[in-house]
Amino acid sequence: MSIKAEYIWIDGTEPTAKLRSKTRILPAGSATGLADLPVWGFDGSSTNQAEGHASDRVLKPVFVCPDPIRGGDNILVLNEVLDIDMTPHASNTRAALAEVAQRFAAQEPIFGIEQEYTFFEGERPLGFPAGGFPAPQGGYYCGVGSDEIHGRDVVEAHLDHCLTAGLGISGINAEVMPGQWEFQVGPLAPLEVADQLWVARWLLYRTAEDFGVSATLDPKPVKGDWNGAGAHTNFSTKAMREGYEAIITACESLGEGSKPLDHVKNYGAGIDDRLTGLHETAPWNEYSYGVSDRGASVRIPWQVEQDGKGYIEDRRPNANVDPYVVTRLLVDTCCSALEKADQV
Repeated sequence: MSIKAEYIWIDGTEPTAKLRSKTRILPAGSATGLADLPVWGFDGSSTNQAEGHASDRVLKPVFVCPDPIRGGDNILVLNEVLDIDMTPHASNTRAALAEVAQRFAAQEPIFGIEQEYTFFEGERPLGFPAGGFPAPQGGYYCGVGSDEIHGRDVVEAHLDHCLTAGLGISGINAEVMPGQWEFQVGPLAPLEVADQLWVARWLLYRTAEDFGVSATLDPKPVKGDWNGAGAHTNFSTKAMREGYEAIITACESLGEGSKPLDHVKNYGAGIDDRLTGLHETAPWNEYSYGVSDRGASVRIPWQVEQDGKGYIEDRRPNANVDPYVVTRLLVDTCCSALEKADQV
């Protein structure tokens, strides 16, 4: 039988890019390793990546895994978008991460990203009654029971799909607002965690299709006294995993000069709606860090202080953040500071 290869890419929609995909049929018996997969073209004028008079853009495979939905020998193929001269397209944020990750590879940066999202049924979050609101937040986080948990069947199917695809999923849990969930990807190196998070997002949307619901990464899907949705980003280097002084250096570097705003303005559209200082967030225009403090911009987990080594959690990124961008910024800022302090 022929092989179905689902080519996935990130488009040029602003302020938040969307995922696109289309299917290529490969001959039966084709090699399906990354090096064997052909580049492909698409109409960039339909994805906010070109104008109609010069619309061709190129898909270059960068990550491949089994397709858990179609099964068999079928595959999912994540791609970078290139111009026809084979240079990175302006919307290609992966290329910039690749350069930074290579420059600081000796520091062995790794990430774990906590992807929050919200299910919607039509115009209502899953679990919200028509024309009203559910009970206030309190029992939904990591809850159990049909009165508090909504969408578990979709979540379990998505988890199974990610595991079958071989993605580095490390956990799932129900979140603070009804219909809101989280999955975690990592710990993985910068390019790997970002590539796999994009594929896991595609699988989330595709899985939800089969259940007649939609998933959104909107950072504040319901206004008012309801938690927003983030992508808390856990980060460490070899030095941070070996000593506490490097932990403090990394935290301090994120608060120096223009760095707080340099990061926040690239941490996802609508960040000021979510980072208000309420609902376990720090204000978007203030920087802070602290041990076990979920109201700080950056949290040092209590066991990290106790062990004298480990990682930090940047709590500012939105659910809709580009993982290529957030990993690049954290590596560049923290690894530069550690290198300057000779803590590598």
